[in-house]
Amino acid sequence: MRVRRLGWAGLEIEAGGERLVIDYVRDLSPLFTGWKPGEWLAAPSGEVAAALVTHLHRDHTDALALADVLTPGAPVLRPAPGHGDDVDNMTTLLAESELTEHRLAVEVVDAWSTRDIGPFRATAVPAVDGLGDPQLNWVVEADGQRIFHGGDTMFHGYWWLIARRFSPFDAVFLPANGAVVDAPHLQPPSPEPAALDPRQAAAAAEILDARYAVPIHYEPKQPDKIAGYVEVSAPENELRTHAGRRAHMLAVGEWLDLTT
Repeated sequence: MRVRRLGWAGLEIEAGGERLVIDYVRDLSPLFTGWKPGEWLAAPSGEVAAALVTHLHRDHTDALALADVLTPGAPVLRPAPGHGDDVDNMTTLLAESELTEHRLAVEVVDAWSTRDIGPFRATAVPAVDGLGDPQLNWVVEADGQRIFHGGDTMFHGYWWLIARRFSPFDAVFLPANGAVVDAPHLQPPSPEPAALDPRQAAAAAEILDARYAVPIHYEPKQPDKIAGYVEVSAPENELRTHAGRRAHMLAVGEWLDLTT
């Protein structure tokens, strides 16, 4: 199995001549006010047999991008819809409407459920979203290797349960930008990061017994974000400090071959 970083939180995973994607997006304009099409993102290298989605924030679920790369009828596995009214769900409504518009083969899955897709075994595991929206993380196994994708989860108490069931991991792909969110519908704001910061990512990688800890959910530069979204300035450098030998940086478009 080998894994390619597609930018932001997106991954392409290849095994047995097939590929799946996790959190693949092609449009970051809902989050980045200074983003220009084509910046910091790569496309999958061929047709995709399945898509895994950690949550329905628009910087993690891009239905049009998925529609353009998925084979006909390919499953899109996702967490449950948000609860409550439109104010509660305001950060997921856009992606929900786009998934409906593009008529993808969407399947809602529960934590700890497993699907076999070609050479891949994908298991949804618990995660905690910093805005209170439903989120899953993913364990993907193929060719005797195992990886973890952390979406933009916060630190939580499920790490040890995941470790008991799946560790060790060949690679864990963890958010590391430590974003603090001050949104109008979330007042008073939390003083804590809504996604793992580098120190927390390193701790999660240690608990999960990872061979490689690869930071995701950050970009090499600091473009303008929507108001109220403040990140760690250089998460890759901090992760090297906290994770030591586990830390492994992947440039956008670069592959990590787990068989070597």
